[in-house]
Amino acid sequence: MQDGSRKAIIAAFFANLGIAIAKFVGFLLTRSAGLLAEAGHSLADTGNQGLFMFGGKRGKRPADRAHPFGYGPERYFWSFIVALVLFSMGGLFALYEGIHKLSDPHEIKSIGIAYAILLVSIALETYSLRTAVKEANHVRHGRSWWRFIRTSKAPELPVVLLEDVGAQTGLVVALLGLGMADITGDPRLDAVGSITIGVLLVVIAIILATEMKGLLIGESASDEDLDAINASLAGADKVNGIIHLRTMHLGPDQLLVAAKLDFDPTLNVAELALAIDGAEASLRAAVPIAATIYIEPDILRQPAE
Repeated sequence: MQDGSRKAIIAAFFANLGIAIAKFVGFLLTRSAGLLAEAGHSLADTGNQGLFMFGGKRGKRPADRAHPFGYGPERYFWSFIVALVLFSMGGLFALYEGIHKLSDPHEIKSIGIAYAILLVSIALETYSLRTAVKEANHVRHGRSWWRFIRTSKAPELPVVLLEDVGAQTGLVVALLGLGMADITGDPRLDAVGSITIGVLLVVIAIILATEMKGLLIGESASDEDLDAINASLAGADKVNGIIHLRTMHLGPDQLLVAAKLDFDPTLNVAELALAIDGAEASLRAAVPIAATIYIEPDILRQPAE
């Protein structure tokens, strides 16, 4: 796991832990459905950061007989679990609480405390989101935020970003719902805020699960890395051309490359071995995350006319 991802995860962990405690205390004092929904969301987010740290540690284990390509995909697996936690503990819990309060509304008590807790939570969440944005900018390389989330092979930063954006939006919705309930005297508006938060979290969880599913199944290298791989192999000494190329991420920082290359047919066995070594060295220099490389020499056959 990169240092930037770790820093964003740690910032999000402590921010969400503090927010969850404050919201639960606030709910006990005010009986606000929006605060309880947000407390469940923050508790889920806190657990999610712990899962990220656990997955990052597990993914660093060296390859062994049972897993010859290493444990890099564990980071994708735990990120998928994060999406499930966000869907269930965050989204579905908020929906349940909102629907329950809508059918059986209760007067909100100590509303000033609820306002104060939500404002403090917004400040803490802003700090977490600011940290995630700062660290993501170091690796985004000019991509739009949506493209960064869709194409990043390291799952932690995109997930933390979406979690923080969802949390910040949810806090604003909870504040609006609480404010409308306070102004109108109708506690059902607070429950509507909880339902809105639930829908938001379910949508974010579905987006995350979809992205993690693609990585778990096995995604190819990014377009930038594919261009660099093609250029390095095609330009390697004694290589006439690329016949066949396949890539797959074994983890965010581990890439499997399998290529069938057309080498100079005049090479003897020893010269061919040196040419293959040279092509591998050229590839690793161009794309350092290419941890596992298989190159097969072959002859480019022209299709029969």
